[in-house]
Amino acid sequence: MIENICQLAMTAGEAIMQAYNGKSPVETYQKVDNSPVTAADIAAHKIIAQGLHGLTPDIPVLSEEDPPSWSERQHWRRYWLVDPLDGTKEFLKRNDEFTVNIALIDDGKPVLGVVYAPALKVMYGASEGKAWKEEGGTRHEIHILDARPPLVVISRSYGDDPELVEYLHQLGEHQTTSIGSSLKFCLVAEGKAQLYPRFGPTNVWDTAAGHAVAAAAGARVHDWQGRTLDYTPRESFLNPGFRVSIF
Repeated sequence: MIENICQLAMTAGEAIMQAYNGKSPVETYQKVDNSPVTAADIAAHKIIAQGLHGLTPDIPVLSEEDPPSWSERQHWRRYWLVDPLDGTKEFLKRNDEFTVNIALIDDGKPVLGVVYAPALKVMYGASEGKAWKEEGGTRHEIHILDARPPLVVISRSYGDDPELVEYLHQLGEHQTTSIGSSLKFCLVAEGKAQLYPRFGPTNVWDTAAGHAVAAAAGARVHDWQGRTLDYTPRESFLNPGFRVSIF
């Protein structure tokens, strides 16, 4: 299954890159929540949705670009959770830090996940309790790594979040780096960072695939009350604030 999902993510990534490398401006729209959506988001969504329905016709799909109604999904126990283009703002800024996210949710837990960064040609995956990274045709298992002072990874879009600023002030000695999309989860998973704190808003499709990779690599993905992020269907798609950490 994981290899089929990787291939699907790469196919969606190819469609995204066609728009990314095009000479004409990317057509952009504003959603109801004022977040941007592009033709590349929609193209990737169609590829992934069709591919998942073909691979697993009995498992429903929740995608950012076509979320089913609450009445339709409220009793789901197993479903695909997809962000066809995570980091649309990074895509529009052309800084390469955007990803295709596909996760399989089972009883509220992300049990399989793929995070593919098409511009960087890097794939992260998690299945059967193991996490790995593939780059340049080579795949290797990844694990969290302790380091002092810890490297804290933060979002490019929320670096001026006052809660985050206060948290970092109280954290003690540390270093910071910033990167877009769900690649923040992956930096912790591969041992390049030790902490990713998040106070700003995220939706379930933003985090599920990265959560799967980070958890399989040994990281903890908890809300600020210490509870593991949960993907059991609920009416709101919003996540609580959380942190991804090695401790």
